[in-house]
Amino acid sequence: MRKSTAIIIICLAIAVVALAIEVVTLKRAEDLPKFTSSYQAVLLDDGQVFYGKLSRLGTDYPEMTQVYYVVRTTDPQTKQPKNVLVKRGKEWHGPTETYFNARHIIMIEPVSPDSEVAHLIAQAESQGKK
Repeated sequence: MRKSTAIIIICLAIAVVALAIEVVTLKRAEDLPKFTSSYQAVLLDDGQVFYGKLSRLGTDYPEMTQVYYVVRTTDPQTKQPKNVLVKRGKEWHGPTETYFNARHIIMIEPVSPDSEVAHLIAQAESQGKK
């Protein structure tokens, strides 16, 4: 009788631990931001900002596709600085997606559909489809 009681207690303890893990996992998923915008801005701890479609939030390596970043250039004629939106993938290794180490993400924000960045992305996407 004691052996069966011990087995029942162990099974109940395992069930309680499994239930606690499930509750914590569900709570963590509820705490993740929910973006209604098509694109997000990710600020990294080194100051880099990337714009794109973010997925896999809550993992150690969130993924971004359709990735853009800003490069500051100087117009050779006017000598005026200007910012240019560049689509990732033009680099030598031609990446199609980017994975961030979640420990280096400082902030994630939605990109407003009416923002300059959203308009530049839409323009770049439409030129890429031609």
